[in-house]
Amino acid sequence: MMKLKVSNPKCRVVMRKHLGGSVLKGTVFNRWEGITTYLTVDSDEAEDKLAHLIKNAKAGCFAEGLITQAVPLRSHIEVNGKPFHIEGVTQQ
Repeated sequence: MMKLKVSNPKCRVVMRKHLGGSVLKGTVFNRWEGITTYLTVDSDEAEDKLAHLIKNAKAGCFAEGLITQAVPLRSHIEVNGKPFHIEGVTQQ
């Protein structure tokens, strides 16, 4: 564990995505255009130590991992307690 003193941490996340298509026509889609994070902290620690801390935090962040890595998605759906298969959505 790194023992560095930081205070007043603030993080802001801006997500840009486009949602389009038609629900009635079954053409709904979403497209991510980008995500930007803004981190602000106060600290008297050395810049190299702070850079190391921030790199570690970003490398261990579950949310950033989902965005930056291809993650397999599997969907299992039940309706009235029984498996419900939708072609192209669920696995058999």
